[in-house]
Amino acid sequence: MGKLGTKPVQILLLISFVIVFAFGSGCVQNFEKESYYSIKDMDISADRTGTAFVDLNVTTYIEKYDGDSMKNTSLLLKAYSRESGLLEAQKEVKLGVLKKGETKSVSQTLSLPKTGGYNLRSVLFEESTQKSNGEIDIHNLDSLPPDVQDVGLEISEMDFRVKGVEGGKVLVESDIYLINEEKEVSKDLRMLVKVREMDAGLLADKVWTQTGEVKPESTVIRSVNLTMPDQYNYIVEVMIWNNDTIVKNGEGYIQLSPKVKVKDRNTTETRKIQTSEFENVQETEAVPKEESPAEEPSTPGFGLPLSAILLFSAVILRRKFG
Repeated sequence: MGKLGTKPVQILLLISFVIVFAFGSGCVQNFEKESYYSIKDMDISADRTGTAFVDLNVTTYIEKYDGDSMKNTSLLLKAYSRESGLLEAQKEVKLGVLKKGETKSVSQTLSLPKTGGYNLRSVLFEESTQKSNGEIDIHNLDSLPPDVQDVGLEISEMDFRVKGVEGGKVLVESDIYLINEEKEVSKDLRMLVKVREMDAGLLADKVWTQTGEVKPESTVIRSVNLTMPDQYNYIVEVMIWNNDTIVKNGEGYIQLSPKVKVKDRNTTETRKIQTSEFENVQETEAVPKEESPAEEPSTPGFGLPLSAILLFSAVILRRKFG
């Protein structure tokens, strides 16, 4: 009985030995093999060159040359100033899972001040673990000429107000909203505003004006007066000129005789607009700044308290000696 009782124990020990041997010999192992990556190359081009800033397009080439893990990856692009060593900008993009043997190109854009040079670094992560990195230096960005067509100004909106109607002519004040999207003051440029009849294309009026200098990342309104015949539809064209080149265009619409679709019919008809009903000749007054009330000048003679005291004293003296 004692010998028979030891057999289960021996069998259990034998099974344990086989399992340990299998692990030690690699027969049973973790099926997810660690992945290895390499940043093969980096390309840089200037997408947009302004007077003070440049948009750099950085393309990083990533290769997964070994491993079969199914973990997500991400790429972090950093730009360090070569002069100060400070981090100027960074951008991260999620790449997902890369396959073994796959090479992936990733493009990212950084907007940097157009001064000096930068050290650009691409850092690849698998989950939260850094797997690879690459870097490239760029120099003398301030020598890049700005794009001719890029002045930093955008025409965002236009408003129209009827200032007067007389003799079949309409005087319209056109407000043009200009946005400076750059990080420096814009140049004072010439601006041509034209009003053209929509169907015939005939020019009704045109006015030259200036954009003026616009502060960084701010909006200003420039107003011009246009005269046109009543009861027509018009396109208002705005053109900003940099020397002899048109660098920005914008359009607005004035419909003094709009066509409307007739309900329950597949036809349109012209709607007559009483333009004079929209006439607004009152100027909008700017909100005045608060001013502290001016002090009233002092008048010669006695003040009110002193006069009261003297009067009271005179009454008493009169009663005493009267």
